[in-house]
Amino acid sequence: MKAIDVLMDEHRLIEQVLDSLEAGAQRLARGEAVRPGFFLDIADFAAGFADGRHHQKEEGILFPSMTQFGAPARGGAIEVMLQEHEAGRAFVRQLRAAANGLESAERGAAARVIAAARGYAALLRDHIAKEDEVLFPMAAQMLPAAEQDQVMAQFDRIERDDTNGHALRELAQRVQDELRVSTSVAAP
Repeated sequence: MKAIDVLMDEHRLIEQVLDSLEAGAQRLARGEAVRPGFFLDIADFAAGFADGRHHQKEEGILFPSMTQFGAPARGGAIEVMLQEHEAGRAFVRQLRAAANGLESAERGAAARVIAAARGYAALLRDHIAKEDEVLFPMAAQMLPAAEQDQVMAQFDRIERDDTNGHALRELAQRVQDELRVSTSVAAP
């Protein structure tokens, strides 16, 4: 299913940013200086790309399509994914607040940045694995070809209407370059 391929490609980009986030948290935990804006940049990427763009496709298009074709909206995989999306949003808010505290030299801010970064990365890595290994194969099986085409057409519309997508990919590359994390961000 082509739409699932799009989502999985976006997962790879998100994982690359998570690599950078974990590297920044690890350096901070060792007592090394990390620019507070680095963590704010990652929070911007998370809000704009992971939550804004990627989750828009899942929550607004794929999940409703799956429920239309028999997936339960409550008590199943979709409900778990939505709960995890909310938990991710909470971690991003915590990361942003802690990074702002780090910027103003608040006591304990580094520990809060580290906790939020590690919590967010762990949540997202587990979440991505569930989607890639369970939810997306389920969607590919349950959605008829015509519906899969409809989902992809709606994804294409989001891509066309998104004026910030290129800037978010550049931001992902910048945070990797800043800590010299060795993956590169592929263009769509």
